[in-house]
Amino acid sequence: MSRYVINILASRDINDIAEYFANNNVAAGEEFFREFNRRCQQLVNFPNLGKSYAEIRPDLRGLSFKGYIIFYRLLDDGVEILRVLSGRRNFPSFFQE
Repeated sequence: MSRYVINILASRDINDIAEYFANNNVAAGEEFFREFNRRCQQLVNFPNLGKSYAEIRPDLRGLSFKGYIIFYRLLDDGVEILRVLSGRRNFPSFFQE
C-alpha cells in the first residue's frame, strides 16, 4: 500500500506554518492543509511529479505548493516528506548533513 510519511523536520516546518495561519487567518490555514494533504497523496500516486533537486541531495525531489516547496524522497512503499520550505529560502543549507 502506497503512503506518505512526514519526518520530524517536515513536521516542525508544518507546525510553523500552522502557527502563522493560527495568528493570521484560520480559514486560509484550514484550506492550506486540506490542499497540502491532497498534494501529498498526489505524490504517492505520481511520485515523479516533482522536480529533481539532485544537485542538493541525490534522492531529493520537490513539488511547488502555494509559495512553498514540498521536499520529499521516494520510498519502496510511497514517499517521505522531508521539509516544507518557503520558495524564497536557501534550500541547500537545509539539507547539509
